[in-house]
Amino acid sequence: MRVTAAILAAGSGVRLGSDTPKQLLRVAGKSVLEHTIDAFESIEEVDEIIIVTRGDLIPSVRAIVAAAKATKVDRVLSGGVTRNDSTRAALDALADQPDGKLLLHDAVRPFVDARIIRECIAALDEVDAVDVAIPSADTIIEVDNVRIQAIPERGRLRRGQTPQGFRLPALRKAYEAAAADPSFAATDDCGVVAHYLPGTEIRVVEGSETNIKITHPIDVYLADKLFQLKMLEHGAFDADEVASRMQGRHLVVFGGSYGIGAEIGALAEELGAHCHLLSRSTTGTHVEDIGDVRAALEKIHADAGKIDYVVNTAGLLRIKAISQQSDDEIEQILRVNYLGAVNVARASFPYLTASRGNLLCFTSSSFTRGRAHYSIYSSSKAAVVNLVQALADEWADLGVRINCLNPERTLTPMRTSNFGNEDPETLLTARRVAEASLQTLASEVTGQVIDVRR
Repeated sequence: MRVTAAILAAGSGVRLGSDTPKQLLRVAGKSVLEHTIDAFESIEEVDEIIIVTRGDLIPSVRAIVAAAKATKVDRVLSGGVTRNDSTRAALDALADQPDGKLLLHDAVRPFVDARIIRECIAALDEVDAVDVAIPSADTIIEVDNVRIQAIPERGRLRRGQTPQGFRLPALRKAYEAAAADPSFAATDDCGVVAHYLPGTEIRVVEGSETNIKITHPIDVYLADKLFQLKMLEHGAFDADEVASRMQGRHLVVFGGSYGIGAEIGALAEELGAHCHLLSRSTTGTHVEDIGDVRAALEKIHADAGKIDYVVNTAGLLRIKAISQQSDDEIEQILRVNYLGAVNVARASFPYLTASRGNLLCFTSSSFTRGRAHYSIYSSSKAAVVNLVQALADEWADLGVRINCLNPERTLTPMRTSNFGNEDPETLLTARRVAEASLQTLASEVTGQVIDVRR
């Protein structure tokens, strides 16, 4: 039977507190809707995708479909006021199909995985309806206003997710019955089938804790972190996969004379990239001098013909109370750590636009909360994070990606010179940070602050 996935994308984002509908928000370099489209586009068993959205959003959704190069998206339809109206729109679009399988999925659940989708499709060989749910870790209470009326047994309760799957004849029959009911109201389609086709078996497929629905502001933060975990979970470095993206590419590393920068260069060369290492000590390149940065990149581009990736690891850390630092010391830290990041971004932009490349900056774990005795360093690293997030939005439509790596304490010469000898078992290795750096450069994400841990 033909399998159709209908992505329901008519939400507004009111609970999110955003003027932008939540399905159009950018997370990890793409709109939430594009991530969701990708999830179904990649499933071989899915024959076509229908997107149901608000009428005023149809042009934006069509632009997203084009950007995603989604070959399975057959139609973009205007939905109604309620979720049930959107389901009816999908059913109407399939009026010429007497039978088939229909999956209905929330556009704002971008983390649905292949296992869930395939199990839903397979279950519809045996039953007319399928739901996706996970056990509840919390006690669920039934209330009347503010008073508890009942506390159901938690072991029998589940939290519903999507997709929900149906054989077309069953869902049509349920909605025909609902249309004749003046008191009809339902928040999900399995509820419609359960109410109007009593006795119908509704199979439950196990969902996933990560199959979250982006509804509230905290969900956007969680979505960012989930994309990072998918890409950089511990031990996930795949040298062959990264090498396939790095082979023959040109990588420029500022701050490449030692420590993390040198390790990135060495690993990139191992994986087949052409690496160009720049630093004040080896090439006389000062990131705080825009002229130096531009001249270095111009020469590399003239020799290599293109620049695919740029990494800026240059940094300056001095442990000293702000009251004891001279004007020159403070200005130097700010110029290297922040102005240097600005200069590298500005000078790299035209080359990365041409190659649709990737820029990687570095922050410090102290960016989230400044540390005593290196307040200027911490605050400049926080500024780099804000710069990366802003430029990710500015450059997204041009295909240029920019991310920020946030490694925990790492064994480097700069750290040793400031903190002395420490137990190496408590520190990240520069090699591990290099792996995370190249994996980020080889990815499609943008605007991310990627934590690297031991």
